[in-house]
Amino acid sequence: MTTLPPRHVDLGTFPTPVEPLPRLAAALGLQPNDLWVKRDDLTGLGGGGNKIRKLEWTVGAALAEGATTLVTTGAPQSNHARLTAAAAARLGMNAVLVFPGSPGASHSGNLVLDGLLDARIVWAGDADADRLAQEATAVTERLRRQGERPALIPFGGSSPLAARGYLRCAEELMAQVADLHHAVVALGSGGTMAGLVAGLGAERVLGVDTGARAEIAAAVCEFAAPISVTAPTTEDLRIRHDQVGKGYGVFTDQVAAALLLAARTEGLILDPVYTGRAMAGLISAVQDGDIKPGEKTVFIHTGGLPGLFGHRDAVAFAEQRVRHGWDS
Repeated sequence: MTTLPPRHVDLGTFPTPVEPLPRLAAALGLQPNDLWVKRDDLTGLGGGGNKIRKLEWTVGAALAEGATTLVTTGAPQSNHARLTAAAAARLGMNAVLVFPGSPGASHSGNLVLDGLLDARIVWAGDADADRLAQEATAVTERLRRQGERPALIPFGGSSPLAARGYLRCAEELMAQVADLHHAVVALGSGGTMAGLVAGLGAERVLGVDTGARAEIAAAVCEFAAPISVTAPTTEDLRIRHDQVGKGYGVFTDQVAAALLLAARTEGLILDPVYTGRAMAGLISAVQDGDIKPGEKTVFIHTGGLPGLFGHRDAVAFAEQRVRHGWDS
């Protein structure tokens, strides 16, 4: 029997640009030409971000199966959920987002965009990751009984299929930055790093753990193995766990410093959960010699700006600087 290739649907604007960061490089003690940023916050649809590359594959598979509704899970400020809703809107589909918690706790950030995109939100109450997955499955089954054709998109949009999106990104990077030493990326659900590892090799990819998923190294290997020439092992991976702090989404001094440094040196805006942690990890890697002057380093900007406006502590930090002005 012939196995058909996975279906792909065009959702983003590619290739995304690579831009130099000479002032940030100088602030970190690197050479001016050492540090660059891959602008995957400029992927276009729904406010942009890395999830678009994954959704091109997972939503493509859903369309191939005749789906009319996309169901997914995440935190209430999930970038993946926002972009799943945007993909559904673009393609004339429905979107159902299953979140922990209850309505009314927050109305800002990504939730504003979820509303504009006309996504239906199901609140799962006090649910851990397993309970949330169970609720999403139950919602999918209920929709099917009601005559809809739902497709369940995995947490964070990550799967071996979805990782193909960042295999393509790796190909773009190789064409844009031929002498690449390090690609630094936030590590959430694992699919983004997995695709980069498959395309660039584990030795060139530095993932900064955000605390979003337990056993994250194993997840990266699981997603990377089917699309890699040589399947990576957990020992092959370069992962920094020094930016998790007190847990996923908890604002830290290191992240605050990274947000401020990127903004004031390059006008580069990061978010407090993913790219802020990734930049803090890059700074830490330079400080301890894991990244050295003369080594071409690309920071993968995975987007997430709307989430900044839904993060109370990050907003308070920025507002404090406005209030204090020159004294801050």
